[in-house]
Amino acid sequence: MVVFLTGATGLLGSRIAAALLAQGHTLICSARHAPQLDGATSACRFVRLDFADELTSASVMPLLEGVDVVVNAVGIFQDRTGRDFDRVHAQSAIALFDAAVQAGVRRIVQISALGADDDARTPYHRTKKAADDALRALPLSSLIVQPSLIFAEEGQSTKFFAAWSTLPLVPLPGSGSQDVQPVHVDDVVELVTRAAVAKPEDAAPLSATVPAVGPAAMTMKAYLRLLNRLCTSVPPTFLPLPMPLVKAVTALAERMPGALVSSDALAMLERGNTASARGISAWLSRPPRALSELAPMRGAFGLRARLAWLVPLLIGSIGAVWIWTAVVSTWLYPYAASLELLARVGVPRSLQSAMLYAAAFLDFAFGVLCFIWPARFGPRSRLWRAQCALIVVYTALISWRLPEFWLHPYGPLSKNLPMLAALVLLIHIDEKGKR
Repeated sequence: MVVFLTGATGLLGSRIAAALLAQGHTLICSARHAPQLDGATSACRFVRLDFADELTSASVMPLLEGVDVVVNAVGIFQDRTGRDFDRVHAQSAIALFDAAVQAGVRRIVQISALGADDDARTPYHRTKKAADDALRALPLSSLIVQPSLIFAEEGQSTKFFAAWSTLPLVPLPGSGSQDVQPVHVDDVVELVTRAAVAKPEDAAPLSATVPAVGPAAMTMKAYLRLLNRLCTSVPPTFLPLPMPLVKAVTALAERMPGALVSSDALAMLERGNTASARGISAWLSRPPRALSELAPMRGAFGLRARLAWLVPLLIGSIGAVWIWTAVVSTWLYPYAASLELLARVGVPRSLQSAMLYAAAFLDFAFGVLCFIWPARFGPRSRLWRAQCALIVVYTALISWRLPEFWLHPYGPLSKNLPMLAALVLLIHIDEKGKR
């Protein structure tokens, strides 16, 4: 069987590709970017297909020659232009479906979202529904899979909620009573692959919709407690927050690059994310996996969850130290005393004032860059290395000209050692993250 898979490099797409390849099917993989050479999709025939390009059926149809089944695993969670959802979820998906009919494809499996129904209110759900409705109207066999929250160790939403669950105080939107029904990624992949290879005559009616959900609903508070158990042995301490405050913080947070929270996401959470598990159970010939039965994963998974907030906390602390040093040097510490220290270090009198303010400016810049690092500057490890270099120079110079600072009861120089250790740790984390 020849399967055309879109979104092949994504969380679901890459796993679906691996499963179909393991079953011996011929796979044509498409995505915005070519797959990693060591990934499962490297065994596919790859074609570039970017749903953000506003595809047309005429442009897609040549790619579907000889294809038996189309699986659409394309999806985005952020709309940066105000048109991305409509273009990616609806227009290009519908163009793919129309092209499939014209090319004689016998079956389509569409990965949609739970909540893409008549009560849909957010652009995310409405655009998914538009594609689902268009597919239902076409004269070919199709299955629309509508996942709830997907649990996958490497999934962005799972990592976000896992990190949330390990905070010293776990904030809850309201009382955390919002209903969710998380489903294990393996169950979603099995459902999609079974649906893809099913014969049209075995998949009555012609078009069907299956919610991909776990065996039972749970509250958001219960889900966070479950993730906390998987990540750590320390039970969570919950902090309920008033919903008006949650909405205000969310509105600010969604403006940050790469944010996984948004007003729409909060609205979808408040609406609830549950459905009957009968459909997925029928396709799997068993109930979906209960996440409560998962064994603790306190190694890599739990460590990543804690580092997700510990690293920003460390970066923020280092940034605050640099900024505070600049403020103290410029405004709070006596000017004359600062010049005296520079004189003892060996700075000529004519350069002392300029050196003081230049050093303060550099400290302030280092602090600001901890919080705002432009992508055009390259990897952020460059900043940590530059800070290390400056601390080493400061430490060496002061040790040479002012050695008594090592014997000061408040340890002004010895405190540079943990600062250096923290920066070396950040360099290691950044460089490991690139591999």
